[in-house]
Amino acid sequence: MKYQMIDSKYNLVTVLGPTASGKTAFAATLAHAAGGEIISADSRQVYRKMNIGTGKDYADYRVGDTMIAVHLLDIAEPGYKYSVYEFQRDFSKAFSQITSSGKLPVLCGGSGMYIEAATRNYRLDYVPENFALRQKLENKTLEELKAILGQMKTLHNKTDVDTKEHALRAIEIEDYYKQNASHDKTHQQLNTLFLGVIYDRQEERQRITERLDKRLNEGMVEEVDALLKSGISPDSLVYYGLEYRFITLYLTGKIDFDSMKNQLNTAIHQFSKRQRTWFRKMEREGCMINWLNGEWPMEDKLQKALDFLKS
Repeated sequence: MKYQMIDSKYNLVTVLGPTASGKTAFAATLAHAAGGEIISADSRQVYRKMNIGTGKDYADYRVGDTMIAVHLLDIAEPGYKYSVYEFQRDFSKAFSQITSSGKLPVLCGGSGMYIEAATRNYRLDYVPENFALRQKLENKTLEELKAILGQMKTLHNKTDVDTKEHALRAIEIEDYYKQNASHDKTHQQLNTLFLGVIYDRQEERQRITERLDKRLNEGMVEEVDALLKSGISPDSLVYYGLEYRFITLYLTGKIDFDSMKNQLNTAIHQFSKRQRTWFRKMEREGCMINWLNGEWPMEDKLQKALDFLKS
């Protein structure tokens, strides 16, 4: 299908889906057809040299002879802890750059928090550490910190209170917002079309397992080994989770290869389940996701998406 200018009420398309759903290739096909560029919403694909483990398949961005422009890939060094605040800032810049050139931004990824940070105008100011507040709260128990935070906001996000450090940080952020209420930001006004790509659970499980075998055969262990040999600490790689966590444990002698592979396979399936749960939460909160069957031919998925975009 040739590129076509589309008169649409939407100024952003978001393509989401669980891992191994084929959403990136679909997003590239849609961007090619609608005259767009992609903004990646993947919390790990921002890192350079972390390609196989993050599923950063550059070939997915090629449609025919055209390489679709993609933003927010390879923008941070491995070992760095890129934050959702930084993503929101960088998304805003990429969105403005794409729209100013008359093209359609297509946000694509499976990181629900990143997607919501971009599309729901969450306030994510940079919040510096408040050492005086931390000193005041350092002897509080997790339950006491949870109670304090509960008085400041509704506790939707369980990760805010799963550890003392997370609870302290959440209190620190809420206190900052209270003290700096007048500094709120003005975000772009977005009218977003949400498209989801999904397979039935049995097919998804098979795709995940087959993809893991493929990545191991393509050198995923060697990729992690090279990162370790470059001087990145094991703890830094374990922080990135999934492939980097389990392969690092294997390479440092904590588990054997078969255990690594089996535990990693299980962890990826669990991750996919959490992604689905997050997307259902988005729907419960009023986000209308138009789901496309991953088994449909690409042309059918594309035509359906273009119909939604024109509607």
